[in-house]
Amino acid sequence: MRLTFLGTGSAFTLSNYHSNMLMEAGGQKLLIDCGGDVRHALHDLSVGARDIDAVYVSHLHADHVGGLEWLALATYFDPSKDRPSLFINEKLADELWDTCLKGGLGTLQNRIAHLDTYFEVRRIGKNKAFEFANVKYQSVQMVHYMDGYEIVPSYGLIWHATDGRQVFLTTDTQFSPSLMKDFYADSDVILHDAETSAHRSGVHAHYDELKSLAPEVRAKMWLYHYQDGPLPDAKADGFAGFIEKGQVFEF
Repeated sequence: MRLTFLGTGSAFTLSNYHSNMLMEAGGQKLLIDCGGDVRHALHDLSVGARDIDAVYVSHLHADHVGGLEWLALATYFDPSKDRPSLFINEKLADELWDTCLKGGLGTLQNRIAHLDTYFEVRRIGKNKAFEFANVKYQSVQMVHYMDGYEIVPSYGLIWHATDGRQVFLTTDTQFSPSLMKDFYADSDVILHDAETSAHRSGVHAHYDELKSLAPEVRAKMWLYHYQDGPLPDAKADGFAGFIEKGQVFEF
């Protein structure tokens, strides 16, 4: 299993691309999120739309779904390419189409299009996992932000590497150590959202908050989804480090 960070930046990054990843396993390619600049990030690696077998969507912000229109149209009009699979929580699938994609993808000549027109949609139920290339990915609901009185989640992933290590990818999340403590403890590698801005947004775990975690947790925690500009010395603060754009993890 080979995980490449196509980008490591926040939604507003100009230097590091959006925080999307490419998982390669069993000769197949899974995009983990598909933000607005993903086609450029993939192009840098000589990977195109026809090379993507599936995509996983963690939540509906543009830095995570803004590239889906490109992927959908590029594969739809390529007769040599089957529809990519789309793994998405069942609560998000209809909203993805209605609020994010319908305006651009609902315009096929003489055809009423929908999400299944472009993707083999695989809806993930509550507390369920999905399988891709013989790897089981467990979906984990994270607390991203409050929409009035309702929690709007992002769905992270947990999987086991070929050597047995448990990997925990948070996707976008607030700092919620009391909710995540068991996942932190059980995981051998943690890939964690880490805001680095001077002014905290309140919807991402901030670096200064993450520094309060126990040393044994920080030691296995890699940080991404940070802002452009100078970064703190994560290794000096006990973390595994900041993930760099293009960095590869072999699992």
